[in-house]
Amino acid sequence: MSESPASLERAAARNLVENYLRVKPGENVIVESWTHTLSMSSAMVDEVRRVGGSAFLVYENDDAWWRALERKQAQLLGRLSDPEWAALKAADVYVQFWGPGDSARVEKTPEKNLDEWATGWVDRWYKMARSTGLRGGRMAVGWVTDSRARQWGVSKERWMNGLLEACLADPKEMAASGKRLARVFSGTKKVRITHPNGTDVEVALAGVPPAVYDGYPHPKNKAYMESDMMANFPDGRLRITLDAKTAEGRIVSNYRSYDETWFPWTSYSGGSFDFSDGKLTSFSFEEGEAAFAKRYAQGKPGKDRTGSLSIGLNPKIRNMPYFEPMERGCVQLVVGANNIRGGSKSPNDTGSISLAGSEISVDGTPVVRAGKIL
Repeated sequence: MSESPASLERAAARNLVENYLRVKPGENVIVESWTHTLSMSSAMVDEVRRVGGSAFLVYENDDAWWRALERKQAQLLGRLSDPEWAALKAADVYVQFWGPGDSARVEKTPEKNLDEWATGWVDRWYKMARSTGLRGGRMAVGWVTDSRARQWGVSKERWMNGLLEACLADPKEMAASGKRLARVFSGTKKVRITHPNGTDVEVALAGVPPAVYDGYPHPKNKAYMESDMMANFPDGRLRITLDAKTAEGRIVSNYRSYDETWFPWTSYSGGSFDFSDGKLTSFSFEEGEAAFAKRYAQGKPGKDRTGSLSIGLNPKIRNMPYFEPMERGCVQLVVGANNIRGGSKSPNDTGSISLAGSEISVDGTPVVRAGKIL
């Protein structure tokens, strides 16, 4: 991949640095890149310097990383060096790109090895980052790989350009619409979702304040989970915790859904969930049903209960692989993960349905219609 950024990469980087991360002159910014993300990383470094910030590029070479893993050194990969910890402590802003780039190979790697790499430093990292008030973001362009594009049957170029364009969204606009919706979705109200495709389902709120993911980092706000202190680029959604005992009716997808795993791979399309008396009673998918059924069968008690509802806020996203729930007005209903943000205890393994163009009403009052936030 060329290290020379394209014009769209430069535009996205400028918007992220200026309007999301709000880098100030003299601030220290760490940009962590992999081999396949060097082009966009270069654009981020350039924009940090343009506004007067000091950029420190940390580069992880994919080949060297895999060789260490082959030598059974996953634990070593999961330890940050003393200079890295020192840099983190001195940093004001942190930009992280997902990697490595061979996602198909990642999927074949034993989960134990990935856990040794990924979790050895995480708790300490977040504790230090929160104590210093680090502002940070994770760059989703790192998800765009040749193997994922082939698996999902999408154009890699179109996918990449869509993600970069989504990073051009105005975070102030998403923050404003998110806060407006959050007020509506507070308390213990009933929510009804309808669509001409046969969707008509009613769920209830758990009374937990919704979380607004507007693209801004929220390092000091303890209303967000530890991992949520880092923003995702792009982002734009309102996440609402649901009452696990209330669900009635049917929801039918018109977008794909995915395994909610660390490295997403399996996707499902043409799905529907049926609920009765608060429980998921049946599901179906035109594509991926066998894989979903296997995953669901391995779930723990509570897998048949509603977990959360999200509503997309990003006006620049349109039917983008893995980021469909962030499309403005798109609704995502998750089951089996109600232990997040104050819900009742149930497993983290999740399944979801995403639906664009629906009407969403709260206690009988429409708040979203045909993808438009009212």
